[in-house]
Amino acid sequence: MVFIAHISDLHVGSVNFEEDLLIKALYDINDMHPDVTIVTGDITENGYYLEFEKAAKYLDMIKSPMLVVPGNHDARHVGDECFEELIKERYGVLNVKKHGLKVIGLDSSEPDLDFGKVGRSQQRWMENELENAGGDHLYKIIALHHHIIPVPRTGRERNVLSDAGDILQSVINGNADLVLSGHKHMPHVWMMENTAFVTAGTVSSLRLRGKELSSFNTINIEEDFIEIILNRADGTRRCLAKYENTCKVID
Repeated sequence: MVFIAHISDLHVGSVNFEEDLLIKALYDINDMHPDVTIVTGDITENGYYLEFEKAAKYLDMIKSPMLVVPGNHDARHVGDECFEELIKERYGVLNVKKHGLKVIGLDSSEPDLDFGKVGRSQQRWMENELENAGGDHLYKIIALHHHIIPVPRTGRERNVLSDAGDILQSVINGNADLVLSGHKHMPHVWMMENTAFVTAGTVSSLRLRGKELSSFNTINIEEDFIEIILNRADGTRRCLAKYENTCKVID
């Protein structure tokens, strides 16, 4: 069994950022003892150095192995340089060999723009990493900030990946098992062929749609099934999706 925590859209530095919500979520995640925590971007509001310093301190509270990718807000005001200095590389791989798991992180941000793009060079790199993971019989997770498939209840579609079609084709052809994203502050799961596309809500911002609450996702990967759970700020939990595990490589 593998247990994954997925958080997104901290927005440290925003007037809508709620520190108490973030700290409670981080304590809750640590109490759950995930095998890996994945953070899908917008850890800051404006990409300022001081915001990254604060965000880095919060992320240091996470006790599990962690992969962090940047979002569009993190790419503002030369934030890409701050991200690389204070967080880590903007894209890369996290191997959790004990559990036969490979997380491929992508940088979908563009400087000072809200829309996203993966680009051809990163796309080829991702395709190679998926192929290698398949050869090693690993469970394959893609993590990026921008959603590849439009998310319901988020209004007019403006900020999907500009190369979404190409990336979607590569993800499906590469038999990715999970695609994790954020950006829209609306939790949702799409199933396409054997891939689950999971969007997280915002973990600590009050920029919410309708009656949604701040939240984070957890993912249980069992031998026979996979369950994706929404964990809301009020302590309630709800199953977003439960489906058969067709990838029998998880220990």
